[in-house]
Amino acid sequence: MSEAPAALEGPDFTRGVPLADLPDGGMIAGHADGKAVLVARRGDEVLAIAGHCTHYSAPLVDGVIDGETVRCPWHHACFSLRTGEALAAPALTNLACWHVERRDGMCFVTREVAPESAVPVKTRAGGTRRGDGPIPASVVIIGAGAAGNAAAEMLRREGFAGRLTLVGAEDSLPSDRPNLSKDYLAGTAAEEWIPLRSAEFYREHGIDLLPGRRVSAVDLPGRRAVLDDGTSRGFEALLLATGAEPVRLPATVDPGKRVHYLRTLSDSRAIIASAAAANRAVVIGASFIGLEVAASLRARGLEVHVVAPEERPLERVLGRACGDFVRGVHEAHGVTFHLRHTVGQIDAEAVTLDSGERIPAGLVVAGIGVRPNEELAVQAGLAVAKGIVVDQYLRTSAPGVYAAGDVARYPDPRGDSPIRVEHWVVAERQGQAAARNMLGRREPFTAVPFFWSQHYDVTISYVGHAERWDEVAISGSLEQRDCTIGYRTDGRTVAVATIGRDRVSLTAEMLLERGDWTALAALTSAR
Repeated sequence: MSEAPAALEGPDFTRGVPLADLPDGGMIAGHADGKAVLVARRGDEVLAIAGHCTHYSAPLVDGVIDGETVRCPWHHACFSLRTGEALAAPALTNLACWHVERRDGMCFVTREVAPESAVPVKTRAGGTRRGDGPIPASVVIIGAGAAGNAAAEMLRREGFAGRLTLVGAEDSLPSDRPNLSKDYLAGTAAEEWIPLRSAEFYREHGIDLLPGRRVSAVDLPGRRAVLDDGTSRGFEALLLATGAEPVRLPATVDPGKRVHYLRTLSDSRAIIASAAAANRAVVIGASFIGLEVAASLRARGLEVHVVAPEERPLERVLGRACGDFVRGVHEAHGVTFHLRHTVGQIDAEAVTLDSGERIPAGLVVAGIGVRPNEELAVQAGLAVAKGIVVDQYLRTSAPGVYAAGDVARYPDPRGDSPIRVEHWVVAERQGQAAARNMLGRREPFTAVPFFWSQHYDVTISYVGHAERWDEVAISGSLEQRDCTIGYRTDGRTVAVATIGRDRVSLTAEMLLERGDWTALAALTSAR
């Protein structure tokens, strides 16, 4: 799923660089033995790791150092400067480390250091405990999306040696879902980038991946997950990572089932195939997914119309000014909006609006929201409230059963009410946290939500969570695509959106983690 790294730039570290060129807390990008390397200084210590993020190959030198970690500027992955470990998603693969020598006021990167391998964790049968919980002998993960895949990988990375089953309803390998509405749909990303891992990866790591399979029931007393073919898999620990399903239009509106929805790789392939035979598309819904689909279809040369009931796109999430800005970006690329309208009827040739206007369309795509897949939890008798209810450790109401990702409603560590967040990075980080907690770590999930949305050459990064706000503070310029937007509730900045300010987004994330409301207010007020 990673893009090819850029050509090597900067100094050749094997020839050395002056220590004076590297201030405390500073970073230099260069190379060694034909590979990109990042050198960072912490006090008197100099550390070196590979120079590009293992997610989308972003240059880490453009990120931010936080203690012994570096954060990726694009999508906020976090790596250890000391070990290269991928500490926080969306990066799942560790970075290489390099040995550094200091001589005569110079720093030399001398050789690549092999990463440490995980030490197997004994199962409960072996009597080993980690933290304050027993290690399960077997784990079943239902759902092979962001949360499920990340959990399976983390279990093995942490050394879990028991039986591990990953059940995925989709018929493909776990995939890079954000790309399905962005570059892949636009035709600028090859399908080879989409799988998160190869089939060999799952075999090599002892992950029993069952694609194209569904769990029909969870037998909690019997500790078994019943599959759609009548077979079952036993478990001592269970993770429900069942995600969400797109909200679909009623059959009275779409009797011919012409509408495409986008959730899976198969969905994206189907839209691409239909786009090849169409000249005009109607996108129903001005959500992030809907607008990303609109941008991708414009990149393919289709005429695009967007229909939505709201007055401006994304106003509920980003506010009036940013909503107007996003609309302007799309209109500048030729998108026609039909706002404050709904769809009355869809037939084989056109979409008819509530006003009676008829828009001929060869392709229709709807992005009108999703609903959590909580049916298995309801059947199993778990606590459910617009999502599966979990505690701070992502445990459900049943012992040994966890939930993560779009389906989980969890305590907001920075708010008063539980929240359910539909972001890829949150899902991956929750999957990782649930895996560690299955192994007895007892680590509360406190990560700050983050997502990014791509609209042509404009990327919006968003950290925090604001279901409501009293004030929107904009510093910089939306028109110049260089701004910070703070969302304030009761005097506190609870979320920050940025355009063209990657380091500000990273800083805001760190300040939200620390609860430094004073610094957040200053950050979102600076011009």
